[in-house]
Amino acid sequence: MTDVSASILTTADGKPLKAALAASQARARRKAFMLVAPLFLFVVITFVIPIGQMLFQSVYNDTFSATAPALRQWFDENPPGTEPDEAAYAALVSDLRLMREERSAGAAGTRINYDISGTRSMFTGMARKADKLEPPYKEAVLAEDKKWDNPDVWRAMRSASSPFTIDFYLAALDMTRDETGSIVGVKEGQAVYKMLFGRTLFLSALITVMCMALAFPIAHMLATLPMAKSNLLMILVLLPFWTSLLVRTTSWMVLLQSQGVVNDFLVWAGIVGDDGRIQMMYNQIGTVVAMTHILLPFMVLPLYSVMRTIPPSYVRAARSLGATSWTAFRRIYLPQTLPGIGAGALLVFILAVGYYITPALVGGADGQLISNLIAFHMQKSLNWSLAAALAALLLGGILILYWLYDRLVGIDNMKLG
Repeated sequence: MTDVSASILTTADGKPLKAALAASQARARRKAFMLVAPLFLFVVITFVIPIGQMLFQSVYNDTFSATAPALRQWFDENPPGTEPDEAAYAALVSDLRLMREERSAGAAGTRINYDISGTRSMFTGMARKADKLEPPYKEAVLAEDKKWDNPDVWRAMRSASSPFTIDFYLAALDMTRDETGSIVGVKEGQAVYKMLFGRTLFLSALITVMCMALAFPIAHMLATLPMAKSNLLMILVLLPFWTSLLVRTTSWMVLLQSQGVVNDFLVWAGIVGDDGRIQMMYNQIGTVVAMTHILLPFMVLPLYSVMRTIPPSYVRAARSLGATSWTAFRRIYLPQTLPGIGAGALLVFILAVGYYITPALVGGADGQLISNLIAFHMQKSLNWSLAAALAALLLGGILILYWLYDRLVGIDNMKLG
């Protein structure tokens, strides 16, 4: 009988070769993990966790529910559409007294004020008088302030009585709930978010197309010039990255304003009269012009990286076989640049959708994007849940765009450099 142990391969120190290889691979994996661990932790802390908190904030707000337990119980026991009775007003008075003790009436009123403007003062004012209210509470409350009989106020309180809600997403889509809890559109003239989302997508697409039209000949020239001249001109493409974004934006403000350089030149050349200066600031024109200039390098670089690898002999071969210049470009050269076009378009569009500083400075009311309204709710109105819902919808739209690009073109075919 053959001795099996004698046929097992071993290392110089007598260990089985298979076990030694497994241990070596395990050590290599541990070293690789330790090398990427700092980057992994950085991404988790600065990217994954903030986005997770944002998504959670968009569906969770306990500012009102935590300070109104009696009202929350009454809403749980009575279906939507139930008219507030004496028990409902008794629960309201009980919660107002609790809010006064905990000094939370302002915060609770602010939560309802997100839906019904002017309700913060109702809560703070009634909380100061809550200890003096006697049964019947409905008559006592309405005697102090008739606004508490408004069905919209009770509808808003019912919606806010649960810490988990989709109402901020409804508001971000210009929808709300009626007295019965059904989802309906907001009143005509109050819809603003859909319009801003549409404007953001339209202007971002327009900026992407303009960047593509300007970047294609630039990248083609850089790719066909000798390397020495190409590297010299590439400095001009990269030069904006060495200048502050704020400086570049304010420079466009100097150029585009009514008394700016561009209008002064047009008047000097006789193209327009002094009383017919073109308004290019604080509108969509200023936003498109400034953002096209700022985002142009992000289109040039992917195109250049792809065009540099295309052999010029391909086009010359097509010409020698009888193809015209247009046919050679359309059927030979252009298809090979599609990975760069796709990468540049995706990169510019995503950056344009989320831009904030440039539209805020040069866009005015007509040229601002959805990102400016998100910043408003974060900094001014302090409605962080609505800001998170708007940001989540914007993020979802970008992910859908990324998915469509992957399905139609393929992420593997994208080349950024």
